[in-house]
Amino acid sequence: MSELGRVPSAYAQALRSRCSGSLNPGPVAMALLPALFLALLAGAHAELPGCKIRVTSAALELVKKEGLRFLEQELESITIPDVHGAKGHFYYNISDVKVTQLQLISSELHFQPDQELSLHISNASLGLHCRRQLLYWFFYDGGYINASAEGVSIRTGLQLSQDSTGRIKVSNVSCEASISRMDMAFGGTFKRVYNFFSTFITSGMRFLLNQQICPVLHHAGTVLLNSLLDTVPVCSSVDDFVGIDYSLLKDPVVSNGNLDMEFRGAFFPLKQENWSLLNRAVEPQLEEDERMVYVAFSEFFFDSAMESYFQAGALELTLVGDKVPSDLDMLLRATYFGSIVLLSPTVINSPLKLKLQAMSPPRCTIKPSGTTISVTASVTITLAPPMLPEVELSKMIMEGRLSAKMTLRGKALRAKLDLRRFQIYSNQSALESLALIPLQTPLKTLLQIGVMPLLNERTWRGVQIPLPEGIDFVREVVTNHAGFVTIGADLHFAKGLREIIDKNRPADVLVDSSVPPRAAAAA
Repeated sequence: MSELGRVPSAYAQALRSRCSGSLNPGPVAMALLPALFLALLAGAHAELPGCKIRVTSAALELVKKEGLRFLEQELESITIPDVHGAKGHFYYNISDVKVTQLQLISSELHFQPDQELSLHISNASLGLHCRRQLLYWFFYDGGYINASAEGVSIRTGLQLSQDSTGRIKVSNVSCEASISRMDMAFGGTFKRVYNFFSTFITSGMRFLLNQQICPVLHHAGTVLLNSLLDTVPVCSSVDDFVGIDYSLLKDPVVSNGNLDMEFRGAFFPLKQENWSLLNRAVEPQLEEDERMVYVAFSEFFFDSAMESYFQAGALELTLVGDKVPSDLDMLLRATYFGSIVLLSPTVINSPLKLKLQAMSPPRCTIKPSGTTISVTASVTITLAPPMLPEVELSKMIMEGRLSAKMTLRGKALRAKLDLRRFQIYSNQSALESLALIPLQTPLKTLLQIGVMPLLNERTWRGVQIPLPEGIDFVREVVTNHAGFVTIGADLHFAKGLREIIDKNRPADVLVDSSVPPRAAAAA
């Protein structure tokens, strides 16, 4: 549902509670009308997203594969305290407990409404290696033993939200962990004694191991995964002229099959603080779910880019002297020969200067048939004698229409522009416009040969979309709609999750051994 026209829930609740008792407008109902008007006004001015991203359940198998590999490495680093105790004259101590292997037999990753990504691991097993020490009366025994934790069950959920900067974050981790049984393979002189007291030892180790699983998962979610999400660009520079704002407008919305995120998706000129552009474009809609991920961009996304470049003064081009093609130079001098011969001899042979400058920000139009960009610019032709004022020969208006073909490569949204329509005219008189007809073809050739390659060099570099480091798009399909464009693609991990997280891991972060909020370990 579009944000436009949506009534805030607080006002809607008040409206229902106050009006449910009577159908006739009384003093209370009349007093409520201003509040209703303000609610509708606030809903009408809610900010619309310029970019949307949908992650579908089709991506979860790939995410689970990388996530479980990372989770195995985290669980193998569990540190278990020493287990020691006494029973009569029998004293025991189990120390240096290390996880040697982890087998995740069955796992399931799915979306769960209320902003959660839920992972359930069942029937897993842990292999352990530890040191044993036994004292019975005056007899001492020591060595190493192997143990295993069987029937390990872990159920964890990652709650996703936006932080104060508009970045997606793991705001909370729920966790439940249990181990059904613990086995230890004792050996040595006191093997039978160990087996006799094994219940005390295995129960203690099972309890301590349970207590360590959830803190590790909590740290992996709130610290390590958040360090990965910190690589998602939120507000960054694109080049020397403009930046882009990918702030989340609200918390991610999780349904049974999809994770939907709405981003501001607006460019801005770097040298103008507090600059903003009102989004009046059609809100992009995402309805497909066959591919792993879908990205939608509205006309506002592209309009804000061109508006920002215009405000930054980047939409102009000046050609002087040798930069003007020789054929065009001769044609222009012949066209304005009558004006040139009246000038002083020091100016007649001066270099020719051609200046193209956008008169207003270009505008993007997206239709199912394709994407076009309309631009209106001024073309000023002057003679530029050294150390003397320039002499203007003519100033004309140029209108152009460019087609834009969008594509997605890796994490960069790219565009290839092609000049489709071009015309020049004078805003002074129709007669002067007729005189400009011979310049139509040469100037169009100049644009195609000298200007379009410069534009395409910049647009083909592209702009990064909000994805974490190490994750790219592959097998993209671009679809145009009325007012927005969608791109469906699959995901590819260019780097392993462990490699990315280790690169961005916060320095010297300590793991809290206490059970985190909403985490429970069932012994």
